[in-house]
Amino acid sequence: MSLATLSVFVPTFFLVSLTPGLCMTLALSLGMTVGVKRAVWMMAGELIGVGMVAVASVVGVAGVLLQVPALFTVFKWVGGAYLVWLGIEMWRSRGNLAIPEIARDAPAPPRGRLALQGLVTAIANPKGWAFFIALLPPFLDFDAPLAPQLVLLLSMILSMETACLLLYATGGSAARRLLEQQANVRLLNRIAGTLIMAVGLWLALG
Repeated sequence: MSLATLSVFVPTFFLVSLTPGLCMTLALSLGMTVGVKRAVWMMAGELIGVGMVAVASVVGVAGVLLQVPALFTVFKWVGGAYLVWLGIEMWRSRGNLAIPEIARDAPAPPRGRLALQGLVTAIANPKGWAFFIALLPPFLDFDAPLAPQLVLLLSMILSMETACLLLYATGGSAARRLLEQQANVRLLNRIAGTLIMAVGLWLALG
């Protein structure tokens, strides 16, 4: 892969990753509610999902999903409904999604649950599939071995995605500290719950 190709690929994918979307909104919300360190588990699931979508887009699984849209639609609606339910729970200030440092009687969300949120959001995001199908193949040289190219591009994609997720989660954590100083836990839960419900609706209806 030439330096000229990489010089186009890196800024293109970084700007796309930086643009607010489903996963970035989720990172912002979790940064507000559970903090950056705990949100890293969601990021791990999201990065696995992004990697799976990117590889599938190149090897052709995406074509199967496009030919059987019913399966994709069902998965998308289930994932969206799950996120909306989480948002409603936060609005009602129930469950285990409250801020652990403030609501000490509420345990932090399990790591597996956070990872699952990230994985489902990444895989069920139709815009992510469309993005990788449209933009990733043009950067590949199909006359050369694909595996080394895909490994290189995927490592850069995941690195840029990680940086953007951390940026959003840190912003959410900063907002959280501001609201903690005002002792407005209910408002914090409702803001984060609204964001997560918006992600769910975006996922289901997008």
